[in-house]
Amino acid sequence: MSSKFVSAIYELLDDPGINGQKVVDELTALGATDATITTTPVNYEAPEDTTQICDFIKVVIKGSNGKSAGGETPAPTMGIIGRLGAQQAQPDRIGKVSDSDGSIVALASAMKLLDMSAKGAKLEGDVIITTHIATHVSITPHDPVDFMGMPVSSDTMNDYEVDDDMDAILSVDTSKGNSIIKHRGIAISPTAKEGYILRVAPDLVTLMEYATGRPAKTFPITSQDITPYDNGVYHFNSIMQPHVATTAPVVGLAITAKTVVPGSETGTSYESELVDATVFAVEVAKQFTWQKAAFYDADEYQTLFDMYGSLAFLQK
Repeated sequence: MSSKFVSAIYELLDDPGINGQKVVDELTALGATDATITTTPVNYEAPEDTTQICDFIKVVIKGSNGKSAGGETPAPTMGIIGRLGAQQAQPDRIGKVSDSDGSIVALASAMKLLDMSAKGAKLEGDVIITTHIATHVSITPHDPVDFMGMPVSSDTMNDYEVDDDMDAILSVDTSKGNSIIKHRGIAISPTAKEGYILRVAPDLVTLMEYATGRPAKTFPITSQDITPYDNGVYHFNSIMQPHVATTAPVVGLAITAKTVVPGSETGTSYESELVDATVFAVEVAKQFTWQKAAFYDADEYQTLFDMYGSLAFLQK
């Protein structure tokens, strides 16, 4: 069950001394041969202060017919991005905060896929999983609840977390600090691709219902949400930001609550929702790389493009 990997990552990220190396060591122990760390200074008011760091994690789980195998017609590559500000808000908070949920799901998915692969259950295509580790960020005033600060800019996150080999991206982020969706569980967004907000992917709705045993939940996004994070307009949160850095279709996977819960608070991560999100992410990776599930209707997208032209300017 994915629950053991969710629990393992939860406890790991609750460590006040957590860093990228500790995460990579856990992944390597499960058989990861392509897990890397890139370290950058945390953004502070004094840019020369490099005592705190942000570690970017990237792990590639190689498929039997993935791009990494070098075949002539490789299976598509799935991207799973754990989007967040930071796992902890030291020194203002003790322990893991709700904002870490996206990284928990991404890393637990990596652990599950690595465990499957080690046992001989390889996916058809590669899966690239990225996220980052940070423990010292500010808490930013925001309506209706305060946001966790970001250790680096959203553009920097995209530089390290969005990979050109990703043919579709599931961007996972806690999304409890809003009054838009009041549901304890998980929810998916419509698909965003190169400035277009497309219909909610029917294949992903089906997979969510299979994974949870409940009716699928979705949440709305607007044109504002798929524009760059620092352009001065309101964003639901950063869940759709990988869209601005890719031509691949992007779907947000939100962990949600019935009440407004700040991402900057501890004791606010719910295991059942994290397990549901991990199971869903793994199933999407299986079916997408197997070419049995799609993030969007390519023909319909082309029809829209032919009629209305490019909307890629919204990515800039």
